Amino acid sequence: MALFGTDGARGVANRELTPDLALDIGRAAAALLPAGAVVAVATDTRLSGPMLEAAVAAGLTSAGVEVLRLGVLPTPALAHLLPELGCAAGVMISASHNPPEYNGIKLLDGQGRKWAPEREAAVEDRIRRRGWPQDPGRLGSVRDRSGDAAERYRSWLVDLFRGRVPAGLTVVVDVGQGAAVTTAPAVLERLGLTVRVLNGEGDGARINVGCGATHPRGLQAAVLAEGADLGLAFDGDADRLIAVDGEGALVDGDSALYILGRGLQAEGALPGNRVVATVMTNLGVERALAASGIALERTPVGDRWVAEVLRREGLALGGEQSGHVILARWANTGDGLLTALALLAEMARTGLSLADLHRGVTRYPQVLKNLRLPLGTLPGRLPPALAEAVAAAEAELGRDGRVLVRPSGTEPVLRIMLEGRDADRIAWWADRLVAVAKEALESAGASAR
Repeated sequence: MALFGTDGARGVANRELTPDLALDIGRAAAALLPAGAVVAVATDTRLSGPMLEAAVAAGLTSAGVEVLRLGVLPTPALAHLLPELGCAAGVMISASHNPPEYNGIKLLDGQGRKWAPEREAAVEDRIRRRGWPQDPGRLGSVRDRSGDAAERYRSWLVDLFRGRVPAGLTVVVDVGQGAAVTTAPAVLERLGLTVRVLNGEGDGARINVGCGATHPRGLQAAVLAEGADLGLAFDGDADRLIAVDGEGALVDGDSALYILGRGLQAEGALPGNRVVATVMTNLGVERALAASGIALERTPVGDRWVAEVLRREGLALGGEQSGHVILARWANTGDGLLTALALLAEMARTGLSLADLHRGVTRYPQVLKNLRLPLGTLPGRLPPALAEAVAAAEAELGRDGRVLVRPSGTEPVLRIMLEGRDADRIAWWADRLVAVAKEALESAGASAR
């Protein structure tokens, strides 16, 4: 298995993602940077964050890189600050939406974009052949810049949206025990909203556990109990947003693309009337956008691919169903808080509630099954029996359905997704494909032994 997936190097801390590996990633990354480069490092709230931060910083400084420690920050805050701080690169230590025992290392360039796959491959190659400088006279230093890092990001967002959001609303914010605790509540309060915070202790042992963007039921209940106007849920590093409208309904990344795409179109700020999304985006959202004259362009799963199309084509908006949304005129990466503020601004512009803004989307039933597998056993291509079953499902569903079977880029999981008009039929096919996949992969494993 490659070291880097769709969202950095990731694994259980102290098992797959060890301090030794973090040290080597720092050394190998430094070898690809200019002499005297400055690299900013941030973490989310996980207990393993300081351990891995120290190891990465040691690797970077051993090769002559200057390290700026920014402390606990959302990934999008780090991405925003990199050009402002004159950094050649950034390192985010976070496993995003994964449980507390996981952690990850994401490499960003000086503009806040994820390193290209070929550059990550060069890091892996150097780790394999131990290819980095060993010069005792070439040592970098570590400086702490955590004191003002979060405030710089907060001030930027407040200045950007001052007077553009509907002040006086009540919002419930679930920061998921993650990095959003340093940014989201303060920004929303300074913009005039009444804020109730859930899971805001910054407890890294409980990050993403039954809370945040991956577990929004508690937020839905709180919005209804409080009579709040909306709710906002972030994942561990706050690059994802799942919102809840005042009626308790979820507003995911697909709905955000629909709302924001139509808003940008109305303002004449949607180049080519095109929005970028991944293969996971619901077919109903694609057709709802088409009814407004907006074309949806699909990419493979992973916000890095969405970001690349936005950059290459000069487009303004893209994202993922999971809640990564990239507003390219302001950011080069998914930013949950920026997305939340843009949704609030659209509420103010139209005078509509969040519920009213996404009523125009009729979702197709969608089923997602995750088949967990031992590390190293994910297939490079689908076994023949599974490929045949997928083809049969696609033939039956026709134009009104889709089938997607793919290995996860962040976990040892095979993901099986189906959508179509008939909920019972796609549920049947989902169970069928899981059964075929298990049998095929178990047979392949037995043959390999």
